[in-house]
Amino acid sequence: MRPRKRRQWPLLVGACILAAGVVIFMGDSPFATSTSSNKEVPDSVVATPVPTPTPREALEFRMLDFDRGWVKYADGMAQTSDGGAHWQEVTSTEALPTDGGATTNGLEAITKLLSLESGTGGPAEGALGASATTSSGSLSVDIVTLNGTMFDVKQSQFVTPKIGWALLPSTTNSKSPLVLTVDGGQSWIDGMTEDAKAVIQGVKAHLTQLKAEALLYKDEAGAKAVMGASWKLIPEQASPGDIVLVRHKEPGSIAWQGKTYTLQPYEAGYFTYLPISMSVKAGTYPIGDQTLTIKTKKFETQYLKVTEQMESMKQDTTRINADQKKIDLARSKSEPSFLFSGPFVKPIEGILTTPYGYTRYVNGKYDSAHMALDLAAKEGTPIKATNDGVVALAELLYLTGNSIYIDHGMGLFSQYAHLSELRVKPGDRVKQGDIIGLVGTTGFSTGPHLHFTFWAHNIQANPDLFFNTTPFQWVK
Repeated sequence: MRPRKRRQWPLLVGACILAAGVVIFMGDSPFATSTSSNKEVPDSVVATPVPTPTPREALEFRMLDFDRGWVKYADGMAQTSDGGAHWQEVTSTEALPTDGGATTNGLEAITKLLSLESGTGGPAEGALGASATTSSGSLSVDIVTLNGTMFDVKQSQFVTPKIGWALLPSTTNSKSPLVLTVDGGQSWIDGMTEDAKAVIQGVKAHLTQLKAEALLYKDEAGAKAVMGASWKLIPEQASPGDIVLVRHKEPGSIAWQGKTYTLQPYEAGYFTYLPISMSVKAGTYPIGDQTLTIKTKKFETQYLKVTEQMESMKQDTTRINADQKKIDLARSKSEPSFLFSGPFVKPIEGILTTPYGYTRYVNGKYDSAHMALDLAAKEGTPIKATNDGVVALAELLYLTGNSIYIDHGMGLFSQYAHLSELRVKPGDRVKQGDIIGLVGTTGFSTGPHLHFTFWAHNIQANPDLFFNTTPFQWVK
């Protein structure tokens, strides 16, 4: 056994010598501590610095509305369809958006709509910060502050007094081709943010409201006269039995004749009706920053003769009061919006037997002021809805017979009485001219006729004010 072990030592020594030779040939020992090599790196693997790109020079830009616009560079063009949030390179000027694609929110339409509010031919006042007004009436800026650094402006354009874009001298100053402001130049944004987008969407919605409201007035001059004022009374002079439509730029309420009327939002303004009851004295009354003038008005007297049986009907106060509760409930709920857009029409073309406001005596005794029109017509004559609305009540009542009340919104109702037949039911939506019933002589009536009137906040108003027009067109 011992001689065999001695023979293994030469083999072991030879293996170690061979391993050392391999390490010397291949390089550093894997068992040595890592140190920097003194060998030179070949030229082919030396990193070369990336050249700084030449700043792209922007020559001009134009926004066609809140979304569409373009920028021209010395070496190309780009367009946007989202207000500058994203840009797309285009190859020719033919590919750029044009004014022809602008509709509701085109520059011309925007300026025109804003002029309704300002009452002028240009944009409304109120630009803030470093903005100024050019000779053409548009806003411009010379300097913007972006991320705390001030930059000269090569070109600027405001679409509204608050919303505008500016072009900086080169692309090294911002990530986006244009910088944006939505507060009249007090602050600037590099591109588009969610907050800025929300502001722009709000302005778009307001412009849509301005356009819709402007269509309600007789003409552009009438729209400017109303929408350009902080407060507006339509009309500014009235008489007992009339209605005045009030518009204000802000929400609020009006105290009038011991009651408070809330201004309801509609399109671009806030509205309410002011009923001028028969008890209102002549004189001047302040409403907001306006003055309402009430003039005196003389009404004629009418004498009626009825049978004793008919006269006794008015003595049944139990039935009368029960009906009045139904009527009051129906007229207590009105949709907070104008439900019509076109003119009011006469329900029938009957013979006027009793005008509005007549002082009425029945069998020689004072009865009441007749706060409606009595239109005589053949029984069964179709009765038309005076305008769009919702049927609030359609029922047989003791004194007024078959009766209908239609809600036209904002506290305005039309009343139809003494019908022979009802053709609608509560909750029905009707359009101007729809047949809602037939002429009759039910209830306290001396013959076939239609008793027709309006109620504004539960006060009767003269129907003659409404025919072939609307309160929006009472502007003088």
